[in-house]
Amino acid sequence: MKTIKFIPVLLLFLLASCSSVSVNSDYDPKAPFASFKTYAFSKNGIDKVEISDLDKKRILYAIEEQMTAKGFTKSETPDVIVNFFTKEREQVSVGSFGWGMGMGYGYGWGWGYSPMMWGNNYVNRYIEGTLFIDIVDAKKKELVWQGVGEGTLTQNTERKDARIKEFVTKIFVQYPPGEKK
Repeated sequence: MKTIKFIPVLLLFLLASCSSVSVNSDYDPKAPFASFKTYAFSKNGIDKVEISDLDKKRILYAIEEQMTAKGFTKSETPDVIVNFFTKEREQVSVGSFGWGMGMGYGYGWGWGYSPMMWGNNYVNRYIEGTLFIDIVDAKKKELVWQGVGEGTLTQNTERKDARIKEFVTKIFVQYPPGEKK
């Protein structure tokens, strides 16, 4: 019976291990990143993002925090314009686990039949989201850096702030490019 109680705990750890955020970035190697000191948000771009206004605010606050940590200040005449957009999709994970005892029939190596096998199948549905953060040179109106974070999303209101902050923080680890981490 202790084994049966262990299975839900095992599933919880498996699901928790899937919650990390994978990040990547791309950039213009000729962009003068060291000269960028001020920023503003692209209101038109952000208004087009199809997520709740509350989630937009969460993302904006997290980006502001990271920009400040990187030494940027908000300005009416910015060096860079910051924009973001999102994508989401439902993912389905199907699997099974089991245990048992039995004996194989036949000779030699190979798989056998086990009349005493117990197991369960599971289906896990979750939402995977992608957050794109763009930094555009305000003078040239050219994209100079794009960071992308991908991971599972939560619908739990109490955990949304932390999850969005995790996405944004991990993305900004890669800015500016070439900086030693």
